[in-house]
Amino acid sequence: MVSWSRCTSALMVLAVPPGFRILPDSLAPWVMTVPATAIYFTAYDQLKAFLCGQSLTSDLYAPMVAGALARMGTVTVISPLELVRTKLQAQHVSYRQLATCVQAAVAQGGWRSLWLGWGPTALRDVPFSALYWFNYELVKSWLNGPKDQTSVGVSFVAGGISGMVAATLTLPFDVVKTQRQITLGALEAVRVKPPRIDSTWLLLRRIKAESGTRGLFAGFLPRIIKAAPSCAIMISTYEFGKSFFQRLNQEQPLGS
Repeated sequence: MVSWSRCTSALMVLAVPPGFRILPDSLAPWVMTVPATAIYFTAYDQLKAFLCGQSLTSDLYAPMVAGALARMGTVTVISPLELVRTKLQAQHVSYRQLATCVQAAVAQGGWRSLWLGWGPTALRDVPFSALYWFNYELVKSWLNGPKDQTSVGVSFVAGGISGMVAATLTLPFDVVKTQRQITLGALEAVRVKPPRIDSTWLLLRRIKAESGTRGLFAGFLPRIIKAAPSCAIMISTYEFGKSFFQRLNQEQPLGS
């Protein structure tokens, strides 16, 4: 099984960049991704190792199942931060007004309003994660061949390709999530109580009826431009960090 200390050590490479405590307000939305990244990657590695070790699923589908479960747990924990991040971007408020945004949301819709985007976010991110890890492991094994160690270049290419495929297939759910949360932010800005929330599937049908299939894939190019390199950089950095600390642990065993 993958060592917990190796996972967390590798995540520090991603999650704690220099100057973290002095980041300006403009980078506040980026800071919110740190806990999501830490939870997600650690959960994926542990779940994958558990599924393979207990023979609960085949090695081929273990990445897909582990990726889906890890993302579902992460979405549940991080959903309030995701909602706040969307409001910060839509309403152009500063990071210092974060508490005010949360209080306003709770006052108008109760604590459940903090998980307002959970459904469409899960419908976007859980399939994305399952598709991403399934394709990543396949592409990585194809590029890597019989080698045990995966190079940074292989991880980068496999991550970019997998991210592009997953982002394309799950784009309609991203459109729904963004429209729903921006609408909620606009209503709160004019102090109007949000109406009853339509289901994700109803919103998908409405978007298709109003804008056609192209409406479901609005923002395709920006999403691909964002997803492919970000997935490539994230997974290659994580794999490099994990390999580095694995070698370090082998050279300096714990307790020595």
